[in-house]
Amino acid sequence: MAQAPVSMHKHAIANIRYIRETMERTSAFTAVPGWGGFIMGCTALAAAVIASWQISVTGWLAVWLIEGALAISIGFIAVRRKMQAAHMSLQKGPARKFLFSFLPPLGAGAVLTVVLVQTGMIGAIPGVWLLLYGTGVVTGGAFSVPAVPVMGLCFMAEGMLALFAPVRWSDPLLAAGFGGLHILFGAIIARRYGG
Repeated sequence: MAQAPVSMHKHAIANIRYIRETMERTSAFTAVPGWGGFIMGCTALAAAVIASWQISVTGWLAVWLIEGALAISIGFIAVRRKMQAAHMSLQKGPARKFLFSFLPPLGAGAVLTVVLVQTGMIGAIPGVWLLLYGTGVVTGGAFSVPAVPVMGLCFMAEGMLALFAPVRWSDPLLAAGFGGLHILFGAIIARRYGG
């Protein structure tokens, strides 16, 4: 008994779905938030000022940890909005690759922060944060627009500098990295790649 032929409409829909999924797998992750990065940079500059006023290590660390949580929230909201506007999914294609490349260095930074606090090596924290954040941006940026890995390399260079710099440079280096680099590259990404 012969099977009924597949309708032209169903065949066309299947082809379009295949093409779309193939393009999603091979295209760059373009939902890196330019304006979100810019705003993250502004909050980091404010955090650097507030952190510099702290008289205890605990207060200083609390300011930067609050800033980190705020930056993650801003970044998540900005990425989500940009992805929704582009009808992209965070669970497939380049977005998924970006996340799986970006998040492990951040997790390593969180673990190392605990270790550095427990061992009293607070002065190494800014360098570790900048270096590992930059590493995450470079690795995630391999699946993104060209400005992203360049930004990551800048963070990594600043992180290496921070590891060998005097402790009194911590807030200015964190301000220059998480503040200045986010503002600069956020503006570049927003202008060249939208939002």
